[in-house]
Amino acid sequence: MECKKMAALVLAGAMAVTTMTGCGSAGGSDKYPSKDISVIIPKAAGGGTDTAARGLIQYMKENLEGANFVATNKPDGGGVTGMVETSAAKADGYTLGMVTVELAMFPWQDKCQVTPEDYAAICAPIAAPAALIVPADAPYDSVDDFVAYCKENPGKVQVGNSGMGAIWHVAAVSFEKEFDVELKHIPYPNGSADIAAALTGGHIDAPIADPSSYKSQVDAGEMKILGIMSEERSSIYPDVPTFKEMGHDMVIRAWASLVAPKDTPEEILTQLRDAAKTTCESDEFKEYFEKQGIDPQCIIGDDCQKMMEDDYAMYEDLLKDIETE
Repeated sequence: MECKKMAALVLAGAMAVTTMTGCGSAGGSDKYPSKDISVIIPKAAGGGTDTAARGLIQYMKENLEGANFVATNKPDGGGVTGMVETSAAKADGYTLGMVTVELAMFPWQDKCQVTPEDYAAICAPIAAPAALIVPADAPYDSVDDFVAYCKENPGKVQVGNSGMGAIWHVAAVSFEKEFDVELKHIPYPNGSADIAAALTGGHIDAPIADPSSYKSQVDAGEMKILGIMSEERSSIYPDVPTFKEMGHDMVIRAWASLVAPKDTPEEILTQLRDAAKTTCESDEFKEYFEKQGIDPQCIIGDDCQKMMEDDYAMYEDLLKDIETE
């Protein structure tokens, strides 16, 4: 498989460099960090994952003595290239990477074979929940109202997504299964801007998506959020109920986690996790994210690893019957 070949090539290159330079230890010093730390971001510059990654390392630098993080965007292959390169890197703490929720999905879609087990989780600064978003003047003011409308119009209610088989399409399919309704799925490969335009233009009835992507329209009174698929209410939208409150155990989130290769020494992981925890709990960090319209999270170490592995197991079931083309 292409993903396996890519991983083998990356690993071979890393081993060759190590042999040529004779670097048997982390920068030839017991002190960590003693040189720049590379951070691979598997998404394009300017997007949510990039914003989260750069914000996290910007503030982490202040909480890890001697640290200088150097970020590089590697979005090829829908993020596969960057995530594979991180998993294959030398486990010395000097190559970290962001991995996204696609890590839990791609293996079940035969797009890649790396899984959460190939990494050691440090921190997830974002875990954006799926939200049901509709026009402000829509004739429904609750999830139950929307479900009733869907049942009255089977197969006619149009729900936008960023691509068939992508996270928000999966969220909509999960909604169909939970409420026993039939939706019409409309893909917009260019993402939230096109979906927002379609919604305000009356071309679709709703997306189930990250609410932060529609914050300006919600704040302007053009759209409203009926429910959020998360464990707890959003700090940005505290008045919006969760699906769990309504008796539906639905938690679907688009997370991005800072990780290290799986065999990174525990003492280095502890330093990184401690720095990330201090960072994520700071007011400056929270304010930075909230200004970007992002609900900041602080999911550290084992909790982050569990989140990734739980979602990996969940998507095995969710993706069985989903058409991706």
